[in-house]
Amino acid sequence: MKTALTRRGLVATVAAAGIAAALAGQAAAQDCVQLRLSSPASETDQRAVALTEVFGPAVADFACFEPSWNATLFAQGTELDAIARGNLEMSIASAQELAEFFPEFSIFAAGYVHQDAAHQVAVFNDAVMDSFKQRVEEELGVKLLTVMYLGRRHVNLRFTREELDVRTPADLAGVNLRMPGSESWQFLGRALGASPTPMAFTEVYTALASGAVDGQDNPLPTVVDARFYEVTNQIALTSHLVDLNYLAMSAEVFNSLTPEQQAQVQAAADAAAEAGRTRQLQLEDELVAFLREQGLEVYEPDLEAFRTTVQEAYLASDLSASWPEGVLDRINELGN
Repeated sequence: MKTALTRRGLVATVAAAGIAAALAGQAAAQDCVQLRLSSPASETDQRAVALTEVFGPAVADFACFEPSWNATLFAQGTELDAIARGNLEMSIASAQELAEFFPEFSIFAAGYVHQDAAHQVAVFNDAVMDSFKQRVEEELGVKLLTVMYLGRRHVNLRFTREELDVRTPADLAGVNLRMPGSESWQFLGRALGASPTPMAFTEVYTALASGAVDGQDNPLPTVVDARFYEVTNQIALTSHLVDLNYLAMSAEVFNSLTPEQQAQVQAAADAAAEAGRTRQLQLEDELVAFLREQGLEVYEPDLEAFRTTVQEAYLASDLSASWPEGVLDRINELGN
């Protein structure tokens, strides 16, 4: 016997299906592990793109990845503390920020220590990093998942080359160079010969446009992404820091996952880091021509003069006193 489906019955059936779907969606949302990430990077930064396009989808079957860019969720420099307090799950942390908590991390923020992107990965995955990672996890509650390549940092100035030709650190004397606020960053600015000024990344464009600062230092993709080329006139390719970030996660949240989910998070983090690294290296190769087309003078100063001056400054400072014995030698062994 066939049962006729009345209009009222059809409406009831559709309504019941909708309610069931809504309840299923609510249940899925409740089961979803919230992974909020805060970063001062823009959404078009290659780290942001890689995390959004690679990491998020790779963990989507059990986690809700919710990135916030341009420091809209937490101010730059406060993210690690937010994770430690249980107010945030993930961030992109610099060695300079970690050095505020653990001075020995200043070795990874020192000028001319890391040689290139591959060297960063080799160091992060080597046993030399184990004690660093362990201390961060045990004392701050933060797990460092992987290393992300930010790029080779260069000096980017408002001055034309005719006004200031940067050949050696002595040429940067008196230059008001924006640097992030931590002491590790400020020290690097002084080691380069400049007068560093602490300033949040989100304020840099306006400061350059108004002349509040004379320049800033960042990798070429960041110069383009943040459109600093609109308010500057030259880039001295100092390559003073092969800069990195660590993809950081709440250790409590990570440890609450199943072993399978932990492995999935780790694989997703490594895949995102590799995707961002590949694209960032490609961009660095391409952007010199683009920046010259925009009217900037892009040139290489006396790198040996910079390298010697900067390394001497670190070795003579209290910062190097915090570096564990043998770590610098091992880092050098892992390089070329």
